[in-house]
Amino acid sequence: MLLAVAGFAAQAQVRVTDSLLPQIAADFHTTVGAAAMVVTAYALAHGSIQLVIGPVGDRFGKYRTVALMCAIGAVLVACCGLAGSLSQLMLARLATGAAAGWVIPISMAYVGDVTPYEHRQTVLGRYLSGQILGQLSGQAAGGVLGDLLGWRNVFFVLAGVFALAAAGLVFELISNPRTRKPEHPSPSLPSSASAGGLGWAQRFVADYAVVLSNPFARIVILTAFIEGAIVWGAFAYIGADLRLRFGLSFTLVGLTVACFGVGGLIYAALVKIFVYRLGQIRLAIGGGFLIAAAYIELAVAPAWWLSPVATMAIGLGFYMLHNTLQTNATQMTPQARGTAVAIFSSAIFVGQTVGVATGSLVIDRWGALPLFAGAALTIPVLAIWFARQLRQRPVK
Repeated sequence: MLLAVAGFAAQAQVRVTDSLLPQIAADFHTTVGAAAMVVTAYALAHGSIQLVIGPVGDRFGKYRTVALMCAIGAVLVACCGLAGSLSQLMLARLATGAAAGWVIPISMAYVGDVTPYEHRQTVLGRYLSGQILGQLSGQAAGGVLGDLLGWRNVFFVLAGVFALAAAGLVFELISNPRTRKPEHPSPSLPSSASAGGLGWAQRFVADYAVVLSNPFARIVILTAFIEGAIVWGAFAYIGADLRLRFGLSFTLVGLTVACFGVGGLIYAALVKIFVYRLGQIRLAIGGGFLIAAAYIELAVAPAWWLSPVATMAIGLGFYMLHNTLQTNATQMTPQARGTAVAIFSSAIFVGQTVGVATGSLVIDRWGALPLFAGAALTIPVLAIWFARQLRQRPVK
């Protein structure tokens, strides 16, 4: 539960500034386009830091690392609210992204350490509820709280959530021996490796070698990259298509897109039933086909009110497939689990970036129809291919 609260705080940071940009621009007497550097700075730091966090979490303790980053995050988010200029806010958001980017991958790796494999997908599914609520709340806070309290106070509220998570995690570290569980040593290096700079560099490279030399790990990472590119490369333009085709207000567009999170919460609530009734293979394939059906509905829907149902179905289908990927990401290299999950998370982030950039070229030239149709055709193929790879791999 405490890790889910930390995930909530971290995920809320990702989209919180989107709705605050007009206020930030007005306060600093600049344009919205110029103010958007705070979004870019955060995304750059959040995505890139995940390439290096895994070995650190594996070495120094995952639960301890998450607690520390929540405490640092609380301070840095508060600094965002205290920024006296746009450049200061940009630097504060850059630092916040570098801290918040640790929380979710390292938390997932910790769950993998302490939860038996046969129960792990259910536990991770429940853990997802914190991320999903954080995503929804971050978007809502940027709009609703921004209007009520001003953009600076939005950051102070989110800093308080980080501080609450940090306090709870520290209490658990003190009182619960399981949170101080010894980490997995890397099998790739002799125990006599130096503790100095060269030894650290060797251990860092060894952890990456352990993950990337594993064929199944490469399959999971590649699938995550393609999944992020396909799903988010089309999803990013649902709002623009609704606005263009049906003339929806921004409020209705926002509520429609937010139904994705509702689908995710449905999955989190029913994850135990899904896993028990379907199993990983049918869950992944079913998720792929549900996403495809939803994108077809979006492409051909004659009325806008069908779109919230479609976005909710995309959310449900996405987490059916994605949670299966997450579970396998925590198991693909147990001896370097933090590194494995960090690479997995970074692949998702890069995939999203590539997908959205590619989607922009498609929608500008041909509109949303081929973009949605392309996602509908490719995501089931990906799900079936991954399910076949999963079927061929014995569960350890």
